[in-house]
Amino acid sequence: MNTKQQIAQMLEESGEGYVSGNSIADRLDLTRAAVWKCIRQLECEGYQIDSSRHGYRLGPQSDALSEYYIDKYLDTLSDRITLEVYQDIDSTNNYLKETAARGQHDNTHNDSKKNVTGSWHVVVASAQSAGRGRRGRTFISSAGTGVYMSVLLRPQISPDKITRITTAAAVAACRAIESCTEEKAQIKWVNDVYVRGKKTCGILTEASMDLESGVPDWVVMGIGFNVYEPENGFPEEIKEIAGAISTEKIRDLRSRIAASFLKEFYSIVSNLEDAAYADEYKSRSFLIGQDINVIGSNSTRPAKAVDIDEECRLIVEYEDGTKEALFSGEVSVRVKKS
Repeated sequence: MNTKQQIAQMLEESGEGYVSGNSIADRLDLTRAAVWKCIRQLECEGYQIDSSRHGYRLGPQSDALSEYYIDKYLDTLSDRITLEVYQDIDSTNNYLKETAARGQHDNTHNDSKKNVTGSWHVVVASAQSAGRGRRGRTFISSAGTGVYMSVLLRPQISPDKITRITTAAAVAACRAIESCTEEKAQIKWVNDVYVRGKKTCGILTEASMDLESGVPDWVVMGIGFNVYEPENGFPEEIKEIAGAISTEKIRDLRSRIAASFLKEFYSIVSNLEDAAYADEYKSRSFLIGQDINVIGSNSTRPAKAVDIDEECRLIVEYEDGTKEALFSGEVSVRVKKS
């Protein structure tokens, strides 16, 4: 634990009481100037710190994203996760893809066989400069407003089951949002999570396949949560679609969402072969019964979303009466003409 983390822990342990600069300096063998410098750095990382003649304390809306706070809420799962937390990174998915390709963070090598729930390597960031969504889209990752994370998995599953990782993550995200707030979360097939009718969470799963064995060498599941709206609002191109989970700053909310998601995701993928979460995935969908457009690479086809099956495939019925089970792709809800 570095000096900043030690100071943050002292402030956390003090509750609503103040910690004097002298006591911090004495305990950590620092000068008062060094303490003040660390306090300023912590504020830049999202800590709300009240200062007075009595010293320092965390404010009620302090919501920093840090290894200390995420680990604090992970409970026993902390022993199964190697965690890296950055204030800024280009892309958490890119970071883990590059290290996985070099064979780093292969924490499952001591298991009798590779599985989804070996020891995980997780990268979390408070901001991304090159966040990515599906189909090459940019994922807006504003500093201090969201949680952006990727999990490196080395699962022994067939390629046709990889989609389960994405749909399991969507269910875990809904559970995390609801456990940390009073909001209700729903899923727009296949990988978007909505709160109050707006997209607040997106998922991008990427993999490298072993052509000889037919199973993945590694899978990187990336997920981004819009916890708060950016100070100047969402960019023009997404402001009608994007939304935030919370309308106000809440103490430790981002770290609690990160930890809660990881616990729920770990719990679900521990039984990924059974796909027991599929009923919950279906119950959280707001597409069933809706008129939609099925968006292909070169065309858009109107249809009705009629069901979601046990593999979380979207069953659609086209205007000519034919049905199709969509394994992947993109759909949009058709706006009814008045």
